[in-house]
Formats: sequence, C-alpha cells, structure tokens
Amino acid sequence: MRRFEVVSPFEPAGDQGQAIAALAKGVIAGDKCQTLRGVTGSGKTFTMAKIIEAVQMPTIIISHNKTLAAQLYREFKGFFPYNAVEYYVSYYDYYQPEAYVASRDLYIEKDASINEEIERLRLSATRSLMERKDVIIVATVSCIYGLATPEIYKKMTATFSKGDTVDLDALMRRFIELQYERNDAVLERGRFRRRGDTLEIFPAYLEDAYRVDLDWETVSRIRRFNPVSGEIFEELDSAMLYPAKQFVMPQIMISEALPRIKDELAARYEELKNEGKNLEAERLKTRVEYDIEMLGEMGYCPGIENYSAPLAGRSPGDRPDTLIDYLPKHHLTFIDESHVSLPQIGAMYAGDRSRKQNLVDYGFRLPCALDNRPLRFDEFTELLDKTIYVSATPGETEIKQSSRVVEQLIRPTGLLDPEIEVRPSEGQMENIYGEIQKHIKSGGRSLILTLTKKMAEDLTDFLLNMGLKVRYIHSEVETIERVEILTQLRQGDFDVLIGINLLREGIDLPEVSFIAILDADKIGFLRSVTSLVQIIGRAARNAAGKVVMYADRMSDAMREAISETERRRKIQTEYNTAHNIKPATVKKAIANILERRAEEARSAVEQSTETLKKSYNVLIPAQRKKLIVALKNEMLEHAKNLEFEQAAALRDEIQKLESI
Repeated sequence: MRRFEVVSPFEPAGDQGQAIAALAKGVIAGDKCQTLRGVTGSGKTFTMAKIIEAVQMPTIIISHNKTLAAQLYREFKGFFPYNAVEYYVSYYDYYQPEAYVASRDLYIEKDASINEEIERLRLSATRSLMERKDVIIVATVSCIYGLATPEIYKKMTATFSKGDTVDLDALMRRFIELQYERNDAVLERGRFRRRGDTLEIFPAYLEDAYRVDLDWETVSRIRRFNPVSGEIFEELDSAMLYPAKQFVMPQIMISEALPRIKDELAARYEELKNEGKNLEAERLKTRVEYDIEMLGEMGYCPGIENYSAPLAGRSPGDRPDTLIDYLPKHHLTFIDESHVSLPQIGAMYAGDRSRKQNLVDYGFRLPCALDNRPLRFDEFTELLDKTIYVSATPGETEIKQSSRVVEQLIRPTGLLDPEIEVRPSEGQMENIYGEIQKHIKSGGRSLILTLTKKMAEDLTDFLLNMGLKVRYIHSEVETIERVEILTQLRQGDFDVLIGINLLREGIDLPEVSFIAILDADKIGFLRSVTSLVQIIGRAARNAAGKVVMYADRMSDAMREAISETERRRKIQTEYNTAHNIKPATVKKAIANILERRAEEARSAVEQSTETLKKSYNVLIPAQRKKLIVALKNEMLEHAKNLEFEQAAALRDEIQKLESI
C-alpha cells in the first residue's frame, strides 16, 4: 500500500499539533469514538489530514451536504496528491421518489435526472476501494444507502490481457451483463463498440477508454486512449473492467431470486384479497408479474432496487450493503459538522420507511421494497471502526460516546472569538443603525439575525428607508440567488444582510465584522446554545469581529454561549500574548461561483412562473426555452423541499413544452 502523505507548505500551528497527536494516539490505541471540538477557522481540515497521515488507515469523511463535501474533496485532493481521494454523493441533480398520496389517490412515479460526472466519481470510489488501500472517500449521507454486496461487485468484472484467447461474442455479452451498452456509432461513457477485430470500451468510472485489438481470437494489443481525440496514452499488458452501475447482479442470482419474488407476490396477493383490497391486489399482481418477466428476459427492470433483498438473498429486515461495507474492516471515519450530520443520518430511515409503507399498503410494491432502505442509526454506528466527530459545537451524543474530547481553539491567524455584548431590545433599531454605520466606515459588513421571514423583509425596508444598502435572504429566495447575494455582500455591493438562519452551509464571510442577533432570549432551535455559538463564529474571521445580542433577559442558552465564547477568548488571548501574535483578518479570494447557466436560470426565475406563462409565446423557440428553464428551476426547488405533488405537476408541464 502506498503510504498516506500530506503535501502542504504549512506545518501544524497553534494547538493543531496537540490535537493531531492526541487523536492519532487514540485511534492507534483502539478508541472507538473521539471528538475534535475545533472553533471556526482553526484549520480542522488540515488537522484531519495530518491524523490520516499519522494513523495510515483508509478513511471516509462524511459531510451533511454536497456543497461542504465538494469543498472537503478539493482540499483533500490537494493534501493527498499521491493517494486515491474520491467523492461519493448523491448523483441526482433532480430526484423525485416514487410515492402515493392516499388522500388524493395520486400515484407519483419515480423521476430523476442523473449527473453523469458525479455518477463517474461514485463508480471511481467503489473501484478504488476494490483495488487500493490508500483511499480517502469524501461522502454525504448517500453512503448509508444500499449497493450491491462487495463480494458480488468484485466478481462482476471482465479482465483481458495480452496473449489471452477470447471469444469476442462472449466478451461482449459479458460487457452487457456488466450494464454496458453497445453503440457502434458513438463511444460514450458506459458504452462499447466493435470495429472488425477491435473492441473499444469506455469504462463508466474513467475519463479514458480502452482499445482491445485481436488477432483472430488472441488479444494482441491493449491501449488506453482519449475517446474524443483518439490520442493514445499508454500501452497496457492487461485491463480490468468494473460494472457500469453500482447495483449489479449476475444472471444466475437473478434466476435463483425469481421464485422467491413469485412466492412473496402470491402471499401478499392473498393477504390483500383477504383484507378486501381487490383493486390493490390486482394492481400489485400486474406490476410485479411485468417486473418478473423483465428480470427473466433482460436481467433488469425499472425499480429493480425494490427487489434488492430477494435478489441478494437477504431475509426480511436485514440491513442492505452500503459503501461502508466496501471499506476494509479497520478504517477511520470522520463525521464533519457532527452536530448536523448525525441527526440527519438518524432521520433518513424513518422518512424512507413512511413513504414506502404507503406504496406497500396500496399495492404498488411488495413488502420487500421496505428493505431497499438507508441504514438505521444503530446499524450505521455498528459498521464504523474508529470514529472522530468534528464540530465547533458537538452534541450530547458525540460527547457521551467519545473516550476523548480534544479542543482546537487557536487559529493560525491569531484571530480571537468575537466580543459579545447584550443590549436591551428597546431602541434596538437605532442602536443597530449606529453600529452598522461604524462598521461601514471601517470597511466591514454586517449580518442581522431575525426569527421570521416577515421580520427580515420589514427590517430590510426600514433600513433601506434610512439610506443603508441592505438585502435579505431566506428559504423563499431562490438557491442560485442566495449564492449571488452572498457574493455581492463580500464584494461590497451592499453592506447589510438580514436573514433567519445564516448558518447555512458554505457561508464563509471574512468581511463581516458586526452581527446583531434579535430576540436572542427566545427559546427554540434558532436561539439554542449550538445555534448561538455557530452564529457568533460567523464573526470570528475578522479582527474587528463583534456580536450584539438584543434581549430583555438573559436566557440559559445566551449565558452558556457567552460563557463558552469568553472561555475561548481567554485561552486565545493568552496564547497570542505568549507567542507575540497579532490577529489578522482572513483574506480570502471572492470566487466566481456562479456559472453562466446559473445566471440564465436566475434571470428567468426573477419573474413568477405564472407571469412567464402569460408573457411568453410557447410557439417561439427562444421564449419557450426560457419558460422551460424557469419551470425546471421551480420543479427542483419543490423537489428539494419534498413537495412532490407540485414537482410532478411541473415535470408534466415541462414534458409537454419540450414535445412542441
């Protein structure tokens, strides 16, 4: 195995060294769970990388969303250029699961748009785990959903070497069994073609393709080449082809599973009949018999994952195999932002079960569909070997499970946690206006946290009337526009941003020097200890960082958050004094994170969809295209908010427009 080696011009600074040493020692000693409590901006990612280097174990890093996972993936690719760093997240750009709304007798068929590049990266991850030990996987909770068992996946390969005698037709049938499609005209990812005695195949997990030349029935040459330009990269002695899909099954196993599916259908059919559900019984019989016929003839059917338990020979209730099963028994897991990630992992099973139970109850799926599911929380934790929770505000679950909690409070920049003041709510608007003006003069930006959307909008109008440049942001603002607003704040296009929950993923605003928290004493999630500490951290990247809580009393959450911040400031100040460090505001480039198509989509969505429908002539191609873009963005937003009925209606409308 190639050793994990961190490549970086930096060495551990502040208290990173002690955190790395303590946590690595715990992993090597066999501690099952530990926690890294690191403040915002303290370099937790670098610490994680150095721990991997110290313990030399295959690693999975689990994040709670794609945005943060992508950031971590880029950073770890930079830290480990000689090792296999892989990215494993949901490959759906748009996903609407199969569902049934009983109250409206509405069946919603599964629909999805797959991102081909992310699919390639997922396949690359499982392939690396099959071939290498020096693997780091950056994943989201997608990693707790079912895949083919590692043993089956490893058997489902095709190997060819120079000098081998092969039956060309048998080899192509093997490719098809691995879910590759034949297309002699166009060579694309996941396809192969034959040209005389030459086979070309484009592995679904690579960016290059293989060309296999045969001299009669003997493999005479194997080359890796660019499928677009045709440029030859290297000559190979042998090549191994992995499946084009992550849920694959040999035909013999499918044949063995069909009697089990038929038996389950017969039992469930009688059960529904006995309950007087004749419509549901006949519906189920028709659907499943069609799927059985497809599986027998083609080895595949739409929704094949719903038969994963009988296909794999699992008993009812048995957990599915997941990406974690592909890792070696001894591995390391980091759960990033664990205070968010762990609850999210715990919630996946119940939500999935509720939706599928409806499908089973009303005759759309067999009960075995319930076993096509994410892991339960207890199953997830049982699978992990050594785990390190990473968060600025770890929850009670992490602390209780951990044999060691290591703090990382010193920032390499010397920055302190911000100063905090508590001021009365009476006269708060005038007070906030004065603070904003002070920070504008010194080149800083401001955030204001409210509890409701209406308050955010009303306060925006109030401050606009006072001559300030202000914007608001909340869940009804389009996703693309939210990103643009944050970029404009950093660029100085406006000075004040007002919102409800500005802890949203990916927010990194070193220009923010003032934060006002309204109704800080209210009891609830938005003003819990965790939320308050996270909010305070938004001002910790600016040397002039200051937070003011406006409240009429001192709540327990406020008291605890202030106490924790003051404790950290004291430690940070003492360290800076001892090492003669002067805090410096973080300087971070403002990336152009909006692509051209995102700009086009946002401009189309600025008007409501209803307005677009009335103002655009769908018979004019350019106007029809703009309307389709707007409808697709609205559909994606509904799907993201789990509003499947609205998303399905928009999908149908888009299909009508695209057929014109």
